[in-house]
Amino acid sequence: MSKETINDSAESRPDWEHLEDWLRGQVQGMIQELLEQEVTEFLGRAKSARRSEPEQRTGYRNGYGKPRKVTLASGTIKVRRPRVRDTEEQFESRLLPLFVHRSQTVADLIPRLYLHGLSEGDFDLALRGLLGEDAAVSAATVARLKDQWNAELAQWRSRPLDDMKVVYLWVDGVYVKAGLEKDKAAVLVVLAALSDGRKVVVSAVPGHRESTHSWSEVLRDLRDRGMNCPRLVVGDGHLGIWGALRNVYPEAAEQRCWNHKIMNVLDRLPKKRQGEAKVMLRGIYFAETRARADRLRDDFAKWCRGNGHDTAAETLERDWERMTTYYDFPKEHWGHLRTTNPVESPFAALRLRTDAAKRYKRVDRAMAVIWKMLMVAEQRFRRVKCPELMTDVYLGTRYADGIAVAETAEKVAA
Repeated sequence: MSKETINDSAESRPDWEHLEDWLRGQVQGMIQELLEQEVTEFLGRAKSARRSEPEQRTGYRNGYGKPRKVTLASGTIKVRRPRVRDTEEQFESRLLPLFVHRSQTVADLIPRLYLHGLSEGDFDLALRGLLGEDAAVSAATVARLKDQWNAELAQWRSRPLDDMKVVYLWVDGVYVKAGLEKDKAAVLVVLAALSDGRKVVVSAVPGHRESTHSWSEVLRDLRDRGMNCPRLVVGDGHLGIWGALRNVYPEAAEQRCWNHKIMNVLDRLPKKRQGEAKVMLRGIYFAETRARADRLRDDFAKWCRGNGHDTAAETLERDWERMTTYYDFPKEHWGHLRTTNPVESPFAALRLRTDAAKRYKRVDRAMAVIWKMLMVAEQRFRRVKCPELMTDVYLGTRYADGIAVAETAEKVAA
């Protein structure tokens, strides 16, 4: 290797301080080259080459469009989109569609950062630091995206649901801080588990958490869009959902959230008794059979009354049948069905976000952002355990103490 070649190679290598700029330059050059290759494939011949075969497309290259800034996860680059003229079929770049100024990765990053606490006014400074000074992202960009999210939300709310095979529903009314709301403002959320084990959000609308009317409207909308009657609905005991179910999906089984029940019971006990009570309540919660849960409930009620805490016993006993419905479903699914955690978990970060920012005046005006955050969270939802059992439940297989009735009969016969 000659001395000149060695020097040229050394000059082409970046140093640490200029590594980011060098990498962006490499990416920019590679994308520009790929754009040229797209035109070559479209026309069927290289640049400056003439048609050699009759079947080759007519038309020719016609320079370039104006330089366009494109923001990628690796930074912001400038490319020029090749132009083509006199072709029967319009040339459309798959790599760089018209009017696109940021990659999908960057577009997905914006609601994620919003979810984790970055406000609109911070986007310009923060993302220019991450993606380069020419990044096509700003507070105005976020505002335009929110308008786009409103349109996407409207489409999402009207989509048909008849292709879904819904097995379980979790419902909850999650309070969101809103400065001008006279009453407590809630977002009514419905999360479905499908026959393949996936969990998806099927509804998110503002409404009154304890209102049967509000929940009836939610369920009627789902029914009218083709959603089948779920096998089981899990919710908090104070929701208006139970009256709404009788109005819309009366065949659905009902399960109350154990987390809410335990908190309600503990609230009726002095703090010095709560530690012992928690141990006893967890024993009921994890009982292997309905009969054992009934016995442990009676033991707890006896302990409460013996210590003068009748209201705690009454709280546990209230609506008991709806507390133990999960025994009629596969044991492998009990961890999912005893609580409304699948709904509450994605809202934990959302509630912190909306409470901290204090920028929402009305919940209905914030719904597009809230919905987008839910869609981001949905991507990380875990499937139901043993998803192969979901089809059996959907088809109506009966269970007793978590075991399929046919299987129980076989064991007895053996």
